[in-house]
Amino acid sequence: MKTLTITAVVLALLAMPAHAQARRPGGGEEKKTEQKKPVDEKAYKAALERIPDSKEKYDPWSITKPAEPAKKPK
Repeated sequence: MKTLTITAVVLALLAMPAHAQARRPGGGEEKKTEQKKPVDEKAYKAALERIPDSKEKYDPWSITKPAEPAKKPK
């Protein structure tokens, strides 16, 4: 009986942190206070046009490939 009581107390103590994490402050009601700012399409397109085009194609795996040997002309 003593073992059963100790087991029940240990399980209750282990469950308390999980119970505390499930609670939300403010009564549990979800309120959305964040309001998204509207996106300025004109400014967005202007910012995209200012980004320079890359001359070379970027290869993220280039360091994993062996260097290409110089090509021999025929």
